[in-house]
Amino acid sequence: MRTKFPIAVLLALFILLPSTSDARGKYDNTDTLVVARDGSGEFRTVSEAVEVCRAFMEYTKVIYVKKGIYKEKLVVPSWLTNIEIIGEDRDETIITFDDHANVKIPKIGLESTQQLQDPNKDGLQTMGTFRTYTVKVEGCHITFRNLTIENQAPRKGQAVALHTEGDCLRFVNCRFLGNQDTIYTGMANTRLYFEDCYIEGTTDFIFGPSTAWFEGCTIHSKINSYITAASTPKDVKYGYVFNNCTLTAAEGVDKVFLGRPWRAYAYTLFMNCDLGKHIVPEGWQNWKDYHDPAQEGTVRYQEYNNRGEGAKPQQRVAWSKQLSKKEIKEITIENVLNGWK
Repeated sequence: MRTKFPIAVLLALFILLPSTSDARGKYDNTDTLVVARDGSGEFRTVSEAVEVCRAFMEYTKVIYVKKGIYKEKLVVPSWLTNIEIIGEDRDETIITFDDHANVKIPKIGLESTQQLQDPNKDGLQTMGTFRTYTVKVEGCHITFRNLTIENQAPRKGQAVALHTEGDCLRFVNCRFLGNQDTIYTGMANTRLYFEDCYIEGTTDFIFGPSTAWFEGCTIHSKINSYITAASTPKDVKYGYVFNNCTLTAAEGVDKVFLGRPWRAYAYTLFMNCDLGKHIVPEGWQNWKDYHDPAQEGTVRYQEYNNRGEGAKPQQRVAWSKQLSKKEIKEITIENVLNGWK
């Protein structure tokens, strides 16, 4: 039998329940929010702290995350700006999840011709690359410091740890752990800056259309494969720039390419980097799975003043370029990031 509540009682309950806006207002004048998995902070998840931040803030809000393992899919939405998420310890403050592209999820809709022609009878579909993120940053002017972002999925498909869409995003002293597709820089004409970060993966583990500067980072290959898969648009001057970075590899890994073009005008530059012996002499590859010789005339693959056993400029593919001292003068953080840093 269905229980009936008087309208007056329901109205009273509605009034007494705290609203999301009330929760946000409570923390409007708090400069620092503390997250602790053990319950010693104001919030137990990073997502809870992000939720109470006011939209389009003109001041900086710090979310301080104590040591711990935070298993959550964190989204920093597009209406949030000027937030710094700072970990207590880079190696012990870990945001992690374990989705991969072949996880089955409820069908979201008939999103492709293939689904229309061959609908999945059990009502499920595979997740696909772009829903697998552990952390997705849609907001602008967001900074992450001193923490780890991890996708710990098994090697059963693409598995993104960090997915970016916002502009002016900064990552300082962070670790990005994963396998295939660890970092997806997912929006053209957005600017990213990575400093003193550790980034690991298997295949195409830094990929996408954004403009990104990597300063003093360690780039670690876990298998023989490809580091980058840029998809820089034709009308965007710069894509990925790696400066003073160190390229390392797991034991036994001895055939790694600097990159292959996900799209025809891919831009990737390694300069002043230490290239380990795992980097193949030819350096770059033209995506052999769907080889298009025309891309070799459009891609923008460049190097300058690299060192180490993997730095072999005379043996690189003919369609890559070694920049001159005159040309490299234009490659500054200010120019690449269009005045922002």
